Amino acid sequence: PSLRRSIHPPNRRRDTMSAADDRFAIIATLDCYAECLDTRDWPKLAEVFTADAEVDWGEWRQQGLAEVTTSIRSYLDGCGPSQHLLGNYRIELDGDTASSRHYCRVMHMGKGEHEGKTYETWIEYADQLVRNGDGWLSRHRHARAIMDQGDRSLLGPG
Repeated sequence: PSLRRSIHPPNRRRDTMSAADDRFAIIATLDCYAECLDTRDWPKLAEVFTADAEVDWGEWRQQGLAEVTTSIRSYLDGCGPSQHLLGNYRIELDGDTASSRHYCRVMHMGKGEHEGKTYETWIEYADQLVRNGDGWLSRHRHARAIMDQGDRSLLGPG
């Protein structure tokens, strides 16, 4: 079951959600992204992004959940295990919309010809989110790379 569902039982009315409930639900959405990437659960990205989501990676942009998913897969399907660690959540609520910023530290491991290689990156994500039932989805994400080290070639072709 989704973490979002465990935080907000089906009988809970949206108009009775507190700001703390909303913050926990947003964090659950952001954490779901990391889980999707690390487990390679691509369909579950629909619990993170709206169907028309826009993601700005700095070097390129994608529009729509299908294009975003294809782009992410093009990198992660080509490498070994990854671990996305999130923290320093900063969330601002405004009714049925919200903005958030958080840091992500990612370790990627190589596989095949890249066995034994690593690539690490630190990223700051900034999201614009919309309420979706008792949860939240990102409709716009901007990613800003802060640092990277190691062999980026162990990622897929992109």
